[in-house]
Amino acid sequence: MKTELLHMVRERSYKSGPIQLVSGKTSDFYVDMKNTLLHPKGIHLVSNLILEILKPISADLVGVGGMTMGADPIATGVSMASLNWDKPLLAFYIRKEPKKHGTEEWVEGIQNFKEKDSVYIMEDVVTTGGSSLKAVERARLAGLNVMGIVTCVDREEGGRDKIESAGLQFNTLLTKSEIVG
Repeated sequence: MKTELLHMVRERSYKSGPIQLVSGKTSDFYVDMKNTLLHPKGIHLVSNLILEILKPISADLVGVGGMTMGADPIATGVSMASLNWDKPLLAFYIRKEPKKHGTEEWVEGIQNFKEKDSVYIMEDVVTTGGSSLKAVERARLAGLNVMGIVTCVDREEGGRDKIESAGLQFNTLLTKSEIVG
């Protein structure tokens, strides 16, 4: 499955050439995982590879989620793919800013969780880890116990160190080195 995902990411999501990243840095390559994640085969591969990572801790895990919009298809896909587990995983989405009406929540789907439920944060791409740690902070403010982070792609630019130094598990499906070759 991982080899198939690697080929798909290279074909649909990898671009070379200068581009400005969210972190403000300029890079000579870009990985836009949305093209892979919004393809039925891509989300199937990603969801099942993530479930392989999460299976050993599934007894303690209640849900998966992350920052909208990159984590939305991943959280939904992983939740759906876990339906055959004894305890399927719930999904949640973290807004970039709280709703300005209704419940004014940062976290969508939070009503399905209890205080201190254990979750994993999903990411499409990790560069410096800043967005991941922001998602962790917001999930914790909503009362969730964040165990770790899983990303589709680690750009290998310091994110792993930053996340692990915050005391979190960090897992990745693919790295920059694997994609670029």
